[in-house]
Amino acid sequence: MGANTNVQLMKRNLLISHGLYLSFIASALGQSGPAPSAAPANGGQGQPVSYASVTQLNGLLSQLETTSKNTQADLVKLRIEKWKADGSYKRQALGNVDSIQRNLQGALPEIVGQLRNAPEDLPVTFKLYRNLDALYDVLGGVVEGAGAFGSKDDLQALSNDLNAFEGSRRQLAERIEALAASKEADIARLSAALKTAQAAAEPPKKIVVDDTEPAKKPAAPKKKTTTKKPATDATKPAAGSTTQSAPAPQTPNSPQ
Repeated sequence: MGANTNVQLMKRNLLISHGLYLSFIASALGQSGPAPSAAPANGGQGQPVSYASVTQLNGLLSQLETTSKNTQADLVKLRIEKWKADGSYKRQALGNVDSIQRNLQGALPEIVGQLRNAPEDLPVTFKLYRNLDALYDVLGGVVEGAGAFGSKDDLQALSNDLNAFEGSRRQLAERIEALAASKEADIARLSAALKTAQAAAEPPKKIVVDDTEPAKKPAAPKKKTTTKKPATDATKPAAGSTTQSAPAPQTPNSPQ
């Protein structure tokens, strides 16, 4: 009994979290308002859309609409009130089923219509992927509940619906990747074309080369610096020389 109670509590928490997430997504999509109308041929971006791209999208959306109708019918057949679970778990499961039904009848058809008007609009494509991601999570919780407390027929039908949503989600993810790569290539091409146009529109720059060298001024003569020798004193005897006094003149002897 304790193990079964823990399993029920885990499944209850899973359903609650998924249900709140789906309600939040549905509310956000409802507040975003309708997308601006655009001709199907231009993809909402002023660019022509290839026939292959439109064909791929139409096949994906048709498959998604078929899955939506089957899921709504299978959810109506559920007899959650007869599940062998406590009252709070069954009430939460019924709330999740109601959230899924409202999304399949309101938010999902609105986004599908927006994408048909703009087949290669990347934000709208991602919005559809996000909504499918929320639907898959919440429906997965309901499938787990049907497997634990419902009939085998209910489990098989809802499992098929879940797998179909997973297939659409995977195809949409691949389309988003391809569109993103294509948009990136377009941006690179337009950027290169813009640079080429700008280069062609600019006049060539004139480069003036002045090869006449100005006449060089003659270098000023360098002034010679002469060192003056100190004047020698003529009267000063040379070093090491001795001076002799002249002898006094002798007077002759007088006669006696």
